[in-house]
Amino acid sequence: MLARHNSVWLVPPHSSSTAASVVGVLDGTTYPRLRDSLLEFAAESENGVLVDVERLALRDPELVRVFSLVALLVGDWPAVPFALVTGRPEQRAVLAGRSVPVYADAATAEAALRRPARKKAGRVLVRSSRTSSCAREFVRDTCAEWRVPELAEDAELVANELVENVLRHTDSVPRLRMELRRGRLAVEVTDESPRPAVVREGLDLTETGLGLRMVAKVAKTWGSSRCRSGGKTVWAVLARR
Repeated sequence: MLARHNSVWLVPPHSSSTAASVVGVLDGTTYPRLRDSLLEFAAESENGVLVDVERLALRDPELVRVFSLVALLVGDWPAVPFALVTGRPEQRAVLAGRSVPVYADAATAEAALRRPARKKAGRVLVRSSRTSSCAREFVRDTCAEWRVPELAEDAELVANELVENVLRHTDSVPRLRMELRRGRLAVEVTDESPRPAVVREGLDLTETGLGLRMVAKVAKTWGSSRCRSGGKTVWAVLARR
């Protein structure tokens, strides 16, 4: 007899709905896919992540820690609120106490979620000999406009290195975005390559390809997140001292 393999899907919200839905079975085989799908969804969410889990079968209660993990990760970037919705009392009992708010319906969850005030700006950069210079200028001007000049130098460094990585290692047009919320400034660069950004080992910090070591040194946290479109966003978060 062939073994049966369980599946899990994340269904994005329709225009008339505020919550995405998770359908299927949460077990040891589907845990990684659900985790990655939630992180991809969060990376592209504008104001928050609201997930309806009513149609998700929780075979192993210990594995619901996936939601706490995702909430922890998206708390740094993209720094959006995360909540679950289910009308099933037995599910809410299992999910309770997991550091993730759980609501009986989407309307209640939507009303309860605290939407942090934020500022955002972005630019699609043309590939040329001045691409990195344009990125630094955009970051410098944006920091001045948002009155966070103390973050400008590190933000310029981050943007420069992330854009240079796109130019060196992909054929993509870099898409630069900045967001300021909760006293933290996120600098993000998106490209069309699915290959994750990784830190290369080396002794000379000025050596080509070692820019992520410099990013990691100045940032509070950084990471590489997959996009549902197939590419990735490499991001770094700077915090006011």
